[in-house]
Amino acid sequence: MKFYFSYFMLLCMICSISCTTTKYFTYEEDAPGTEIGNLSQDLKIDPAEDPETSFKFIQKTNSIIHMRQIDGLLTVGEVIDREQLCQRSPQCVMTFDVVAFSKEKFQLIHVEIEVKDINDHSPQFTRNETHLDISENAPLNSRFPLDIAVDHDVGDNYIQTYHISNTNHFVVEVSTREDGEKSAELVLIKTLDRETEEFYTIEVTAIDGGTPAKSGSTTVYIRVLDFNDNSPTFEHNSLKVELSEDSPIGSRVLKVHAFDPDAGINGEVVYGFVEGSTTEITRVFQIDLITGEVTLKDSVDYETKKSYELHIQASDLGANSVSSTCRAIVDIVDVNDNAPEITIKPMTSTSDGVAFITESAAEESFVALISTSDLDSGPNGYVRTTLEGHEHFKLQQAYSDTFMIVTTTTLDREAIPEYNLTVISEDLGTPPFKTIKHYTIRITDENDNAPMFSKAIYDVSVIENNIPGSYMTTVVARDLDVGKNGKVSYSLIDGKTPDGSPISTFVSVDPHSGSLYTLRSFNFETLKEVEFAVKASDKGFPPLSSTTLIQIRVVDENDNVPYFTYPVLRNNSADVPIPFNAPNGYLALRLTAQDEDSGVNSEFSFHITEDDAKLFSVDRNSGEIVLKRKLTASCGDVLQIKVSVVDNGRETLSSTATVRFVVTDTGAQEDQVVILLRTKDEETLEFDVWTVMIIGFAGCCVLLLAAIIILTVTCTIKRRRRNFGRDGLYGTTPLSKNNPAGSSIYSGPNGFLRSEGDSMQPLYEDKSLDFEEKLFLPCKPFEQTFLWQDEKYCLQRSGTSNTDQLSVKDSGKGDSDFNDSDSDISGAALKRGLTTFQPLARGSFNTTGDWKSKPHFIQTRNMPVPPGSAYTIGFAPAPLYNTTHGSSQTWRESHSKINMLNTQRPVQTFARTGTLPSYSAHQTRRAMTGVEEQIESVKDGFLVSASSEVATTF
Repeated sequence: MKFYFSYFMLLCMICSISCTTTKYFTYEEDAPGTEIGNLSQDLKIDPAEDPETSFKFIQKTNSIIHMRQIDGLLTVGEVIDREQLCQRSPQCVMTFDVVAFSKEKFQLIHVEIEVKDINDHSPQFTRNETHLDISENAPLNSRFPLDIAVDHDVGDNYIQTYHISNTNHFVVEVSTREDGEKSAELVLIKTLDRETEEFYTIEVTAIDGGTPAKSGSTTVYIRVLDFNDNSPTFEHNSLKVELSEDSPIGSRVLKVHAFDPDAGINGEVVYGFVEGSTTEITRVFQIDLITGEVTLKDSVDYETKKSYELHIQASDLGANSVSSTCRAIVDIVDVNDNAPEITIKPMTSTSDGVAFITESAAEESFVALISTSDLDSGPNGYVRTTLEGHEHFKLQQAYSDTFMIVTTTTLDREAIPEYNLTVISEDLGTPPFKTIKHYTIRITDENDNAPMFSKAIYDVSVIENNIPGSYMTTVVARDLDVGKNGKVSYSLIDGKTPDGSPISTFVSVDPHSGSLYTLRSFNFETLKEVEFAVKASDKGFPPLSSTTLIQIRVVDENDNVPYFTYPVLRNNSADVPIPFNAPNGYLALRLTAQDEDSGVNSEFSFHITEDDAKLFSVDRNSGEIVLKRKLTASCGDVLQIKVSVVDNGRETLSSTATVRFVVTDTGAQEDQVVILLRTKDEETLEFDVWTVMIIGFAGCCVLLLAAIIILTVTCTIKRRRRNFGRDGLYGTTPLSKNNPAGSSIYSGPNGFLRSEGDSMQPLYEDKSLDFEEKLFLPCKPFEQTFLWQDEKYCLQRSGTSNTDQLSVKDSGKGDSDFNDSDSDISGAALKRGLTTFQPLARGSFNTTGDWKSKPHFIQTRNMPVPPGSAYTIGFAPAPLYNTTHGSSQTWRESHSKINMLNTQRPVQTFARTGTLPSYSAHQTRRAMTGVEEQIESVKDGFLVSASSEVATTF
């Protein structure tokens, strides 16, 4: 190895994912290419065992260090200047992180390279000469600070001692300051006498500890002053104070005080920093000349400089004044004024704030490195770091304040392609500072998904005689991967057809779309089904694929003409012998044929297309040709017919042949087959089994539907008849001639006209000539409210002023009963015909109660009305008479009084609508009972119990 000597030290800080810290050092000023260390050798990683072994910087920030990727050899990239890199830091360390990949495992390596100092700098004083005035009466052991020499080297190469030239009056003493720098002071060891020697010249030399040692010097010129009785004396020659780093400018730092017993100007003391103080001291602090108070002139920062050493001198204003000095050390106190800093170094990244990791990474795989720091000290610099966002990731400490983001489980890009994580760092200061940094982890795709077909088997039907190049179907395969891993191409897996031909000669597949096309025309008669496989492959590495089965079924087409197989034809004709005495029904010939098609297309039937003599008949199914009548000599020697065979295809195909029956002298044998012929009517009536079943099923359905309709109509009629008989015409209480307690007028079809066991005549009559209808009612008083005090009037009904309307006919248009086009009290209904009746006087009827006599009635208005129209019956709401007798009054007088009342007081109207059945309908209904009665009413045009509408005016 070279003289620069390189070594390494393994620090066994191995984490669960193999995190290792290695330490090396090198010297500054080493030439580029100088070897520092070899990671593969030091970590026992043999690249020969795994050719894919690699070493990679997680995040490279400079070119000072180079690393060979194949084995991790570390070399110097460019000349290192320690003083520029680390300034006055006692230790200069470069750190970086490396990821080693070997044997399909990642290993995090934290590398620390310490840059050793070499003695490349000599001590230097800020001034080449210094002037110093000392009073001749200065006491022994008086100390006089010298300028501080500067040496940029550190450690042993820094200033170790100071020397002065030979003198009997002074010696030099060296001390180490709080910041590590060494300072020198001249100490008086012998009394001075100005009269003996007024000037002294002393050379001060600073020497470092390097090999070889380097030095620097300055010259001090001392002048001895005449005696001044007293010089200022400080209360404390040395002070130490603390100053908080957040102190505002102008804050008081300290105050010094010096006493001079002289009087006058010899006793007046002024303060100032000693000559030669550094510019940093005079920039940060200032001192009051009179009071000696030191204040803050500029802000201080603990993280920049932790302490300051001040040299303050006090002098009087007298002649030949001799000053005295005081040393004050100001320690800067840290406060929590810095938030934690977070640095995230991803293993692989192409943009800031985003880390990438492959979905094939194993559990606890390294993703990114998080480094935290806080410039504060003590608890203010302690940082607590947490990770939030998703349970698939966690923090694991790598070293010191550096953590690794590692996976807690295997990842799947197809499920979660991206994670948004939050890193939170918080110090322990009061109050604490918190830093939040958002980070994105994207999962890179691996070819871990094979293309998947939408179907495992594709069934395709192709009609034979297709055009080559015609489209059949499209197979589709999806790949969940992205990019080239998800790009699918299709190919045909070649095979053999049943006849041994290659599949590739029949079909082709588009490699991009998966569309299947025919390459030749299919023939059902030679190839009925073809099976082959199509493969879908992606473009990943290694490629993944899957297959699907394609089943092509050739659909038969009626493309083959049926042909005769017997008799054997020559020139499309055949000669068949027939006995001269062949009887009726004689089997002359049995035709046979064949059709190469299948299914319906292969079914055929036989026909005789030409038979001039009308002698023969053929069975269309069996092809048997028989004689329709006995053969005679008049028929001739040759009997010629033309027969055809026709298939059952959609577009039928047929072939014909000529059959000549040659009459021979040979007679018919007794055992010759004789067939009984059927007539055309019998053939027409021949049904197959399915036709009979369908007709029978349809008949049953019709009967069932008819039964349901009859039952529904019957139940509806009975229910409405019961309701109509219960409610009556005007109310819910039935009224009849024999029931004086009832208050209704109409109690149903029978109650309105008559009562059972009563011989009363119909209460209205229908004249067919002008459709005039008359209505008169029995003389019975109402029991509810006696509006008329005597019993002369029969139609009485009490009511309130609100209107009760009932309509059983409605147009469904939401109109009121009066405006409804279907209501019998609408204007249209009233126009059809209206007959108004006034109450009848008791004397108008036969006093014997004989209803069979001719009825008396008064008709105030009469219009032609067809049967079944609406009627309106009006009544005066106020009593017409206040007397209980008045039977002697005539009907005309009563009628006049009624008119007077109507003119004096408006009539209040209470309407109830309904349709009264015609007289003829009642006459017919009396002779009918049960359901037959209701069905007959339907035939007349309305249902009596369901369509009644009566308008009543009170």
